[in-house]
Amino acid sequence: MRRKDFLKTGGLLIASSLFNTCRGKVQKEKEYKTGEGSVKVSTIIYELQLRQAWTLSRGTWNTRRNVLVRLEKDGIVAYGESAPIPRYNESAESNREFIQRALPVLEKDLWEYQDRWRELEALAPGQNAAKAALDMAILDWVGKSLRIPLYRFFGLDRNRTLPTTFSIGIDTVEVMQKTAQSAPAFRRLKIKAGVADDKKHIEGLRQVTDRPLVVDANEGWKDRQQALEMINWMAERGVEFVEQPMSADNLEDHRWLKERVKIPIMADESVHKIQDVPALASAFHGINVKLMKCGGLQEALRLVAVARAHGLKLMIGCMIESSLAIAAAATLTPLFDYADLDGNILINNDPFRGLTLEGDRWLLPDKPGLGVEPVIPEW
Repeated sequence: MRRKDFLKTGGLLIASSLFNTCRGKVQKEKEYKTGEGSVKVSTIIYELQLRQAWTLSRGTWNTRRNVLVRLEKDGIVAYGESAPIPRYNESAESNREFIQRALPVLEKDLWEYQDRWRELEALAPGQNAAKAALDMAILDWVGKSLRIPLYRFFGLDRNRTLPTTFSIGIDTVEVMQKTAQSAPAFRRLKIKAGVADDKKHIEGLRQVTDRPLVVDANEGWKDRQQALEMINWMAERGVEFVEQPMSADNLEDHRWLKERVKIPIMADESVHKIQDVPALASAFHGINVKLMKCGGLQEALRLVAVARAHGLKLMIGCMIESSLAIAAAATLTPLFDYADLDGNILINNDPFRGLTLEGDRWLLPDKPGLGVEPVIPEW
């Protein structure tokens, strides 16, 4: 879809077409079965089509290739999704290869889901998006087996899910302005930054909206003085906090920055697992937890506990994902301070349905497991 076509649709498109079927827009690659024993697992590499070009400080994309997982055991079918990111040396192919290798783990007792996660984690370094997909599918299976929604399994209140931000990628000022105006239901906007025109973009957005902004630099600012100048300039223009100002491994400069900024800075690319958190507590005011970075729901819950113990603010975020992975993350939002879960809003061929957006807040399905179902006919 061309940008101008997207913008003409306005906010109505966001609200009304999230749950459309794929209608032939799937680019489906080969499907295979990894097991014919007590558990059957099949995967599809599914190309998500973005509604408009998605630009960050490190590149532009029109599509994303995710891996969808179908797990069947004891007559119960469960689903998971990986959203691999090249930044973390992952691809759809490498995720799918990991899932194949994981079959011996999946053949074991899925009720012992904590042991299964540890075994998946030990199977190979990295490939956290694939681990997240399998963790998601296992827990979806557990919830469906118990006939309860996953939020109830975790002891959480579906009425306390957080509002999500709406993300605006880097573009011309005019396009960014129109994108902001097309999403009036969202109380907070997230702006991608980390490029030379950052000030021009923020000034342009302030001409059309006075809503609170959060900014994600995606490691785009190259030195601490530039980051300090930009953050404090943004603080005076209604920006609430900034994610990942500089390189993920540059904790020394982030510590320097934390002591001088007027608004909080949040770790994103710097945080993956619970062992990352203690070192980050002195360099950031909070962390952005993503299922695809940490390896799934179980590790996300551990990250919440460790981050809270270190006095950190918590945001739950996403990659470009379908309603399946967004539903999984949305389940945990009552435990967080902020949510950025709009990956499925940014695509036009969502392969799952059942997750409802009311204003800017996800209403969790009251069905067993994750509560969403595929619209892919073969599944």
